[in-house]
Amino acid sequence: MTIDDKQYTHSSTWNEMLSQPDVWQTIIAQARESSVIRNILKESPDRGEWLFVGCGTSFYLAEAAAISWTILTGEPARPVPGSEVILYPDLLTTGAGEKRAVVISRSGKTSEAIRAASVLRQKVRIRTLGITCTEDSQLARECDQTIVLSPADEKSTVMTRSFTSMLLCLQVAAALRAQRPAFIDSLAKTAKQFAGIVRPLAEKVEAFVRRQSFADYVFLGQGPFHGIAREAALKVMEMSCSYSQFFHALEFRHGPKAIVSPATCLTFFVSETARDAESEVLTEMKELGGVIVAVTNRANQEIRDASDLVIEIGADADEIALLAPFIVPCQLMGFFTGLRKGLNPDEPKNLTRVVILD
Repeated sequence: MTIDDKQYTHSSTWNEMLSQPDVWQTIIAQARESSVIRNILKESPDRGEWLFVGCGTSFYLAEAAAISWTILTGEPARPVPGSEVILYPDLLTTGAGEKRAVVISRSGKTSEAIRAASVLRQKVRIRTLGITCTEDSQLARECDQTIVLSPADEKSTVMTRSFTSMLLCLQVAAALRAQRPAFIDSLAKTAKQFAGIVRPLAEKVEAFVRRQSFADYVFLGQGPFHGIAREAALKVMEMSCSYSQFFHALEFRHGPKAIVSPATCLTFFVSETARDAESEVLTEMKELGGVIVAVTNRANQEIRDASDLVIEIGADADEIALLAPFIVPCQLMGFFTGLRKGLNPDEPKNLTRVVILD
């Protein structure tokens, strides 16, 4: 089945999701040559801890970015919700070594992100780097330095290409710090390749959503893919008002599997590192009656036999170069599920584009 673009071209969310591979290529090239990023890295201590701070989607981005940073650079990094920075700032000062903080906000207007940046810089005395998609933002005025990714900005309420683009920018920064140009090459190559498969991927997801409906959704990922699982659960929740959860894949068999039934859609982000162990859980959940979606780079026969939908990226790249592409099928799942339920993903219930507090 081929998607009729006329059905969806009025939707900002749709257009922004499909634009991602092209925007990624722009962001990767700009980040690679960015004097701002190079100056930030040059001024940062050789060792020490990096804090990645965000709210909502930006916090899940922070988790994926922090793990990517540690894998690529070998330096300690951890994600922190903006609210924790505001309410429990003393917890940030534990551990040895000088710290740096990255504060993430698409709009640069999110109240908790701005307050967190203020606490970090003025109270805790940690130098801050803001990353946003908006020029001349409040976040930029509160941080010591700022990276602005204008091509990734969005009209839609739900974050899609801003999430993936800011994540890719931070991965490029980590690779620059680690002097790993080959990793940046693999990011660029994967983005270019993904441009050729994003539309067929959308067609597969739409056909899957049309075939059946679910009472609940579960997203499962280990290591660098756990933050992606959290973000995937949020996308389906935001765009379709569906009950959605996330877990580490192997933790799901310790109690949560009690919910599995034919009305449960379980999406596994299958890594290269833990493929055998994750495949075992995937097969177990299929045997319990769950409907299985596997998002992986290349599927083995065990995954194919136990899955109802297999999404393969097929890239010649390190697995953490796949974080951005892996989230796209779940963005599309949220979009099509929302439409099937008669909702407008551009106008999600109870949500605003920016959370601004009095």
